[in-house]
Amino acid sequence: MRPAKILLIDLNPAAGSSSALGAILESCFSRDSLELRREVVAGDGEAFDHGELLEVISSFRPDVVFLIPGESLLRQTRALLQAIRRDHLAVPVIVVTGANEMSEWLSRGATDFIPATLKADEVLPRVHQILGQASPDERRMQLLREKLGTKLVVGESPAFLKEIDKIPLLAKCQVSVLISGETGTGKEVCARAIHYLSARANKPFIPINCGAIPTELVENELFGHERGAYTNAKDSRVGLIQEADEGTLFLDEIDCLPLLSQVKLLRFLQEREYRPLGSTKTCKANVRIIAATNTDPAEAVKAGKLRQDLYYRLNVIPIVLPPLRERRRDILPLARHFLAKYSAEFDKEVTDFSPEAVRLIVSHEWPGNVRELEHVVVRAVVLSTQPVVGDVDIPLTPRPAAATLPESFQGAKNKIIAEFEKDYIERALLLSHGNISRAARAAQKSRRAFWELIRKHQIDVNDIKHHVS
Repeated sequence: MRPAKILLIDLNPAAGSSSALGAILESCFSRDSLELRREVVAGDGEAFDHGELLEVISSFRPDVVFLIPGESLLRQTRALLQAIRRDHLAVPVIVVTGANEMSEWLSRGATDFIPATLKADEVLPRVHQILGQASPDERRMQLLREKLGTKLVVGESPAFLKEIDKIPLLAKCQVSVLISGETGTGKEVCARAIHYLSARANKPFIPINCGAIPTELVENELFGHERGAYTNAKDSRVGLIQEADEGTLFLDEIDCLPLLSQVKLLRFLQEREYRPLGSTKTCKANVRIIAATNTDPAEAVKAGKLRQDLYYRLNVIPIVLPPLRERRRDILPLARHFLAKYSAEFDKEVTDFSPEAVRLIVSHEWPGNVRELEHVVVRAVVLSTQPVVGDVDIPLTPRPAAATLPESFQGAKNKIIAEFEKDYIERALLLSHGNISRAARAAQKSRRAFWELIRKHQIDVNDIKHHVS
């Protein structure tokens, strides 16, 4: 199989965008499935001969060209894009640009654009779409789909995999999905995976945090408005539903929507019709809705925050993401995944965690879940001056005790004991790298008694050995 050939033309090397973009692309492909070439042009505003770059395109024959414009070479960058379009019309060109400049580059012949913030979930879908069009090579498309889909979610805990395994099935159908889980468990990542594994992958994925929109602006944001719909509405504006037409709209914190807006959203889900504010005309949109909440949706219904009929409409197939404290065996693999990712992104030689750092990471409760872990690792990579991250690089604060009332004393006691035993045994095995005898000695229990606890809680020792190796 021929590897995907991607050419980066960087006319603004001082910004460091080509290194960041290269790291994202290399994280998406295996070594033998990507041929990446960088061409850097350092300029001070003087004209450059773009003939050499055209020769590179002719000889390299890339599947995709990423063009990073330079402020001092803006006129020459435009001329280069026009020359590529003249001599290599079939070559897709993606321009790295600001949102206010995207229309200019598209009008000059760019195939697509990516924001200069260079986020993986914005870069990879474009590459997936273009490679899928440029070549019928199904294996290459599958590699990208895996990276955009379930490979974005790292973990092998049974409770986690039970939910994640639903994603490919959900991607093949158009049913509504309700994702629930604590803040930071990866709800938006799952929603993106469903979108990019589906037939809508080359259409917009638009996320919106319902809790961040002022109540009086919710319907305007979702449905848009006509000119004169309210004071200062000098122009008409399309809403997010219309922007997401043929794609996916991700509604995070759905229980924060005002109840009246929930009624109108329910009507849209049922009829695929809506009316912009101030309009007498009914509009249609083909949009898949994926909703999420960081609370128990059934409890939100009881509390009157989520309409019961909307809940039933959204909750066709639920995904319930477990908190990181219930995925303890995934903590260290996740930390190492983020370490490798950000070491490459920041171009730092940070390769592993010290034993003391591992002990801190494994023992922490992670109330902020995967997002908190990611931020801690980012900080460690940035601050570390050694190839191995030490415990001083990852200061962690203990989780405050929960203040919940049990349903009964004995029931709560049994539950806490069971949770403590399983958590303790898994921690001991993680810190002893799966060595049962060593873990038993640390717990001051006989090997036989320790093994009985492993059997009681159905802990897979081989799986733990695999994750800490």
